[in-house]
Amino acid sequence: MWNWRYLGLIIWIASVDFFLAHCIHREDRASRKKILLYLSLANSLGILFFFKYFFFFHESLGSGLGLFGLSLPWQGSTWSLLLPVGISFYTFQSIAYVSDVYRGLLKPERNFLRYLLFLSFFPQLVAGPIVSARSMLPQLRRFLPLPRLPWREAFTYICLGVFKKAVLADHIAPFVDLIFESPEEMSRIALWLGMFAYAAQIYCDFSGYTDIAQGSALMFGVRLPENFNFPYLALGFSDFWRRWHISLSTWLRLYLYIPLGGNRQGNLRTYVNLMIVMLLGGLWHGANWNFMFWGFGHGFLLVMERYLGSKRDWVELWKKKVPSSVSKVSLQCITFLSVCFLWIFFRSQTFSKSLCYLQGLFVENGQKELPYLVSKQALLCVVVLFLGLFCGGRCLQIWKRLSIESGNNTNVMRQIAFGALFSLSFIVLVLLSAEGTPFVYFVF
Repeated sequence: MWNWRYLGLIIWIASVDFFLAHCIHREDRASRKKILLYLSLANSLGILFFFKYFFFFHESLGSGLGLFGLSLPWQGSTWSLLLPVGISFYTFQSIAYVSDVYRGLLKPERNFLRYLLFLSFFPQLVAGPIVSARSMLPQLRRFLPLPRLPWREAFTYICLGVFKKAVLADHIAPFVDLIFESPEEMSRIALWLGMFAYAAQIYCDFSGYTDIAQGSALMFGVRLPENFNFPYLALGFSDFWRRWHISLSTWLRLYLYIPLGGNRQGNLRTYVNLMIVMLLGGLWHGANWNFMFWGFGHGFLLVMERYLGSKRDWVELWKKKVPSSVSKVSLQCITFLSVCFLWIFFRSQTFSKSLCYLQGLFVENGQKELPYLVSKQALLCVVVLFLGLFCGGRCLQIWKRLSIESGNNTNVMRQIAFGALFSLSFIVLVLLSAEGTPFVYFVF
């Protein structure tokens, strides 16, 4: 409905990879298997590059050549392409499928329509999580009867996702937009609050989408993987990437970091591999120098963490001098602040505005303050989020357990109680919801 012409892209990628996966499976010679794999990668990555990165690299190369008085064809042209919905997600899923068949971890799917359903499954098509064929295809081969579907668990996920997105993220969004629009005019306090507010907004927005996707999928008997696990409580940067956008970090580790050599070829090669993976992870989010620097920043932090961790004497001295509780809180604060600083580059419209924002955090740029009600509303949402991070894990487990137990129990009173509680929660969510804004990850 958004642009029906781009439907051909997902059908084309699915058709080519479905056919090549069967060819790889039937082929005995390793050299020919590798050629078929490269054909699949060239097709998928070529389409992704053309629609997502061609104009970025064309413009960047043209600007570089302009320094020597040279130019490229179509330089300065206003012609551009719309980014196809979900192309980053279904391309990665199809690449992973062919790679798993090539490595002998998966047998090729025999039913083309089922494979097409795997790539185009609507709950997670637009913004993930990125699902593997090994976990998804078996679920699509068997469908549960309606009475056995986990309705209550699905409603729980959807309710939680709507709260994160419509109540928290959408109330924070106007505050963040005003600050990032003109950081050079904002006071230092406003910029600090804006940085923390955006960290809260992007988490609530993206994890809220994932929760709604998981709940929607459960209504069809399909269980999607968890994509977030309290990332702002991470103890270090590698721990952060085990908690944030788990499906993407897992994909990058399995299909990029490990094939590059991982940590098996010495420290220097490990550091290079980490930088390559995070730079490409930043570029995956969009054709923009801000995303490249964001990826570079995370790569640098991962390298420094690994380097310091390899210094056993320093680590042992730290453990002796600093109590474990203080050490844990210190690591959490350092990780969280570093992640927040890098979110500035992720959110800012240009690289120069990112630098201006960073400068304003430590040197007073302007004196502009935001309206009291807008600031109060955003601050309240941020406080609710962080209270939820520290206290909500246990409550969420209890809520899920009750929902599952009521779903598996035929006790009419339990079912009525759950229905009443869910209905009341949903009414409250509707009353508290802000004016809707698009999901942040729809543009990736």
